[in-house]
This record gives sequence, structure tokens and C-alpha cells, in this order.
Amino acid sequence: MLSLSITSFLLLFCVLNIGSCENYNDLKKLETEFALTLYQKLAERNNRTNLVISPASISFSLGLLQFGARGKTFGQLEHALGYSFRDENIQNFLHTAYKGGINSNQSTMVHLACTLFVQAGMQLSPQFIQQAAWWGNNTVQQTNFSDPNRTEAQIREWITQNTGEASCLSLDTIASPLNQIAVVSTMNFRSTWQRKFTFTHTQALFFTTPDGITLKVPTMYLRAEVNYGEFLVGSLDQITVVEIPYLEEKVSMFMVLPSNRRTSLARIETYLSAQTFSLWSSTLRRTAMDIFLPRFKIQNHLDLKMILPALGITDMFEQTEANFKGISEQGGLYISEVVHKAKIEVTEDGTKASGITAMVFLKRSRAPIFKADRPFNFILRQARTGSILFIGRLTNPTL
Repeated sequence: MLSLSITSFLLLFCVLNIGSCENYNDLKKLETEFALTLYQKLAERNNRTNLVISPASISFSLGLLQFGARGKTFGQLEHALGYSFRDENIQNFLHTAYKGGINSNQSTMVHLACTLFVQAGMQLSPQFIQQAAWWGNNTVQQTNFSDPNRTEAQIREWITQNTGEASCLSLDTIASPLNQIAVVSTMNFRSTWQRKFTFTHTQALFFTTPDGITLKVPTMYLRAEVNYGEFLVGSLDQITVVEIPYLEEKVSMFMVLPSNRRTSLARIETYLSAQTFSLWSSTLRRTAMDIFLPRFKIQNHLDLKMILPALGITDMFEQTEANFKGISEQGGLYISEVVHKAKIEVTEDGTKASGITAMVFLKRSRAPIFKADRPFNFILRQARTGSILFIGRLTNPTL
């Protein structure tokens, strides 16, 4: 079964006693640019390792912060995201996109959720509460940060309710007596392939890591018609892109593989942008292919406080510079911790034979082959909204 879950994003606030765009396509481009830029910054710091993040969850939470940010703090969030929540057209565009993107049935689940954990006695701005409720179906829960064990249990329980999985989110500052608010959002995705890989065709094949180590890993096989293309990036580097849809084609996984084994994935990642990704995805052609994809599982626990400043978001971490007066008139709020946890698991999803005789087709077919036997990128994009739900890379299927 393919199960992609969970992504959780958590912001801890502490208190001390001392652009606009023209249309929906522009917004989709801005969101894609933010997602890919954020991924590139994280990829640079986590070079040559498995990685997965949920840009949708992160931008969703940063959007919520815009409602309460003021001054330079607001300006930095606006610049990083590329849009301003003071523009009602932007609010309505994004609200419709997020709301329209949330769906759940037997085959596919895409769910964004958000809540505020507030220190008992902390007074929030009524306008902010109203905006937060409208933006993310947000709820406010009282907690007591002076009892960190109880608070962590409360947060874990909420995450479990919204993702169906137990969370072991680790928070360094949860025990601080200065804590006032925690903003937690989750992105949960589960679905099955439109054309399932079958367990009977999975075999141990070689996979070469960035270090040149050759491993034998369980590799799934599928023969199907998928969207496929080859592109030249930079001056000489060539890549292969394949799009494999999930049921009902509401979400697809794009895989980007360097065509030349000597070309590093890190080098290809420097070309990722909204413009290039739009070009790739819009010019793929339906092609019958033999697809080899490693079975893999990745889980990351990332400190975004080290990454967001690279996008120009700095003031909200400074006690004397942060301005969140739109959240509470008590003032003095700043962000002490930003934690992002993401997990993806990709398997065959199914026990019934699909009628594909893999070994025979492998020997007799002249169809193109997509063989992910070396590091590659994967991007899960929602078809209707264009939102990048998850993005990452696989460098070692055994980790």
C-alpha cells in the first residue's frame, strides 16, 4: 500500500515582558517557486541524503502567520511567499485552492488541518481568531505550557486524530515557562496508484548511491502508459521526467532522473524552478514504458529555523524585532522553534496480479525504460490546484 503521511509543522511562540498577483495561474507559480526554493535550501544543507518535505503544510502555516504579523515581520513573510494576505483577492484565491484541494474517499485522501494551542489566560485578538478559523478551519485549544508532558501529549493526540498515526514530535523549548502559543498544522496524503505495481514482479536490483556504493534493493516493476519526457537543462545536462498518477488522477508523482549516470542529482537540483517545472510538466507526452522504481520509505525531522532566514524570514525569530501584534495586543511574541516532520512510504499497493508479465515484456519490448537505479527527485503535485504537496529525493532506499 502506498501511504504518504504525515507531515506536521509546528511553531512555538514565546513572550517576554520587556505583493500582489493578477490571477490564479500567477499564484500557482508563486507557490511552486516557494516550494522549490525551500526544497533547494534544505537540500543544500542535507547534501547527498534522503529528504522529504511538505511545502503545502509550511506555506499554509506561514500564511496563517501573515494574518497576525505587522511591520517588517509581515513584509518578510510577504516577500518569502510572494503574496500578501492583506489583498482579499489573494485570500479568496488561496482559500478556495486549499478548500478545493481537500478531499477524502476510499481511494484518495488529501487533508490539511491546523490548530492553535494557547496558554490559559492568553488573550488573542478576536479578529485573528476569526481569520484563522476561516483560513484553516482552525480551532483554539487551551493548554498549560508549565506542564510540558501534558502539553506534548495534547499536541500528539491532535496530530494522531488528524493523521491516523502516532507522532513522536520532539520539541526543544516545550518546557520553557515563556511559551504562549503553539501553531500546529498537518498535511496527510494517502492514495493508491492508478495502475498498481504488483508484488510478484518486485525483484532485487542494483541501486547506486551518490558515494558510488552499489546496493541490491527491492525494485518494483510496471508496464504502463505514462507521461514521459527528456529535457536539456543548463548547457549539457539531460534529465528524464516521468509522471505516474494516483487513482482518479487528482494527484501525480513526478520523478526527475539525471539521464547520465555521471551527472549528480545535486547538480540537477540547482535547475529546479517554477518555470522549468511548468515546462516539463506541460510538455510530457503519453508513452508506453517499462518502469522500475525502488520501494522506499523516508522520514525527516527538520529544524526550519535554520532555513527560513535564507528566504529572508528573520525578524520573527528575534525577541526585539518580531511583530505579531495582530495575534495578541499583549505583544512581545516571537518564534522560538520551527519544526517540520515529513514521512513518505512508497510500495506496490496491491496484492492482485495486474496481468503484466514483466519478464516477458522486459525481453521483448522496445518501449522506453525508466529505471530509477540511482538518486532521483520525486514531486507530488495536486492536479486541480497545482500545489506541491510533497517534494524530496531518494539517494539510498535502504536507509
